[in-house]
Amino acid sequence: MSKAPVGIIGGSGLYTMEGVTVREEKRVQTPFGDPSDAVIMGELAGREVAFLPRHGRGHRILPHELNFRANIYALKTLGVEQIVAVSAVGSMREEIRPGDLVLVNQFIDRTKSRPSTFFGEGIAAHVGFAEPICHELMHKAHDVAESLRIRAHRGGTYVCIEGPMFSTRAESDLFRSWGVNVIGMTNYQEAKLAREAEICYATIALVTDYDCWRVGEEEVDVAMIIKTLQDNVKKAQDVIKGMLADMPDCSGCSCRSALKDAIITSPEHIPAERKRDLEPIIGKYVK
Repeated sequence: MSKAPVGIIGGSGLYTMEGVTVREEKRVQTPFGDPSDAVIMGELAGREVAFLPRHGRGHRILPHELNFRANIYALKTLGVEQIVAVSAVGSMREEIRPGDLVLVNQFIDRTKSRPSTFFGEGIAAHVGFAEPICHELMHKAHDVAESLRIRAHRGGTYVCIEGPMFSTRAESDLFRSWGVNVIGMTNYQEAKLAREAEICYATIALVTDYDCWRVGEEEVDVAMIIKTLQDNVKKAQDVIKGMLADMPDCSGCSCRSALKDAIITSPEHIPAERKRDLEPIIGKYVK
């Protein structure tokens, strides 16, 4: 089976990755169902990569419909050790302008009913998540953006809402009072599952609008978002290519040992089917 150490998850507007030499498309079967689409295996900037369009080609899948577990599980089985995820977001701060990039480092979850763990059904694990983003990848993305003279913000808090509607003005004002920097609908679950899978994960957030809190600003609509996305997607692709040219060595990163001492259930009490299904995730700890 083809392997790729770097995974790229494309968000709204990024359904293919420019410059990828495609080797094959992999339709991965997982215990959690089908991923969003076939995973594109190929080469970009001299590195083997696995590209997955989060919403499927043609943007067919709403945020609350995404099979996050299948997506991360599929990338894990394909050898992915580092994920760079791209996501469209709204700005919650005056100084974060449409067209900017934000390399977020924290999350607040305001979703309602999305599976966000591989565990349960006979196996219990509690993984640390105080620092939900791989700092090595985040800093590399910011440094590359600066070198390309792309306006980018190092760090920031991403509030993840259920969607698919945008927030009310009251909600937007509330999130601002919490110190939130950007608002989106997808990345929290990805970050959690990537940590459980011991994959380094970072988000490049593409700012498309000011949400609805800004007095005098037009209300958020899809046309506005798509227009700004067209410019931002090119910036994200350039940053990712720059990162791939000199990816940080994350072999000693704490992300890679997140499950160490996190699994509480005694191996003899874990159902055989769960051991088999989760072998790519827990195999080095549970035999």
